[in-house]
Amino acid sequence: MNKIYQIYQVSDSTGETLDRIFLALKAQFSDFKCKTIHYSFTRTKNQIDNIIAKSKQEKNVIILYTIVDSDLAQYLILETRKNNIPSFEVLGNLISEFSKLLKQEASRIPSGQHALDKEYYKRIEAIQFTISHDDGKIINDLDKSDVILVGISRTSKTPTSIYLANRGYKVANIPIISNKNLPEKLIESSKKTFVVGLVCDATRLLDVRRNRIQSMHENRPSEYTNEKDILNELKSSRKIFEKYNWPIIDVTRKSVEETAASIIKTLDILNSR
Repeated sequence: MNKIYQIYQVSDSTGETLDRIFLALKAQFSDFKCKTIHYSFTRTKNQIDNIIAKSKQEKNVIILYTIVDSDLAQYLILETRKNNIPSFEVLGNLISEFSKLLKQEASRIPSGQHALDKEYYKRIEAIQFTISHDDGKIINDLDKSDVILVGISRTSKTPTSIYLANRGYKVANIPIISNKNLPEKLIESSKKTFVVGLVCDATRLLDVRRNRIQSMHENRPSEYTNEKDILNELKSSRKIFEKYNWPIIDVTRKSVEETAASIIKTLDILNSR
């Protein structure tokens, strides 16, 4: 089997459920080569039109989707049929349908996605890399990262990094500390590596920091929980992100999953260019 399939994962949310289902599905076929492209937070017809337009430019596209809005889901179905693009709602009989499409018999192995394959070891390697590169611990090999997260304290850098690592991405995160310059290695690496700046609402950040101090019984400078100082920290961090043209994600109203999905989506777009 020489075909390389383009798997478009279209979701109206983070796409986490869809991704897990696809991993389980993929494990059923030993000779299935594919590239996965994520389209998270797809909630308009215009977004679907863009996805269809993109898929028409590619070969061997298969669309998997989870869309709650029945009208929007029906629109996607009609557009894929019109353009002869195979599409499957994840609650359908995916294994049987894929078996027909790929002309392969499914192995029917329970929990086949947990096999110790290359992807498994890649994920373990990513987790090890990410843990060792948390909070700026190691910076000499930042260029080996898939993603570098930068932000002031308590902007969800570590949980987002770990979540991405569990998806197979090597992530480093670098804290922005007042009156300290960013590492030169970060500036150098940002020319080749995807860097994202994380920010948060000052009031929300104040609450998170206060709760952190109380729960961990930490001793911190008074500036750490001073709203005016936090506003200055955020302002300075935004200036840095804008200076180097790094994309900015506001994590205030986002779960870690949503933040990670936004990062993956942007990374997929950059990699497809």
